[in-house]
Amino acid sequence: MMIKTHLTVIIFFILLLLSHVEYSILFAGIALITTFIPDLDSRFSKLGNKKVFRPVQFFVKHRGILHSFTLLLVLTLVFAFFVPVIALPFFLGYGMHIFLDSFTADGVAPFYPYKKRVYGSIKSGSTAENFIFVSFIVVDLVLLLLTFSHF
Repeated sequence: MMIKTHLTVIIFFILLLLSHVEYSILFAGIALITTFIPDLDSRFSKLGNKKVFRPVQFFVKHRGILHSFTLLLVLTLVFAFFVPVIALPFFLGYGMHIFLDSFTADGVAPFYPYKKRVYGSIKSGSTAENFIFVSFIVVDLVLLLLTFSHF
């Protein structure tokens, strides 16, 4: 999926959880930033096209280990022990990216190094993805209005 779709979906979850977390700005920032991480393995992504990430792309293939729940769980546990305040938003942002990509035609290998892939039928940039994108924009706007109408 395209990053714009990932962002609209993660904004939905941020808005749902924002009132339940202590450090809301940190929570939102970490969740938004980490939704970009799985695509560092692609030089066609927003961050992956930066030269600083080329070494990552040399060592891993697109939709490989960076798109796995295995790596997500390991990194989340490390954060939970050493920087607990970022563990949940990291898990949410990174995990939702992988979850959404599992619905695409390219799929993901969710339990790398186990190579079995999970596929969907949505093509990146397709009408189906655009429908998801627009739907989440509408829902995000409604949630924003509901969230901030109490102030």
